[in-house]
Amino acid sequence: MVKKWQYNNNINFERAKEISEKFNLGLLASKIIASKNLTDDKIKVFLEPTRNDFYDPFLLPDMEKAVDRIIKAIDNKENVLIYGDYDVDGITSTTVLKNFLEERGLKIRLSYTK
Repeated sequence: MVKKWQYNNNINFERAKEISEKFNLGLLASKIIASKNLTDDKIKVFLEPTRNDFYDPFLLPDMEKAVDRIIKAIDNKENVLIYGDYDVDGITSTTVLKNFLEERGLKIRLSYTK
């Protein structure tokens, strides 16, 4: 499979330069941010997020059930298999979860889609 990278040609270069100077960013990052048409407040949150800037994970369906099951696995010292996507965010998220659960005494195995 051949993939072709595409980028937005409709970048406001003056805005990109302004973002670069204001937020001390390289021009490439500034162009990407400028193409998103973000306000300065949104750019600040994007570059320096706090825990208050994330969505409440309990808005996801059945999150409470998932948390309860993980707590049960921790309490019972169960072996756990984490199944994730074999892409950048999948590997990253499964690794974060693996480290978190291992710190709580669980034995973890990983499996990925391809």
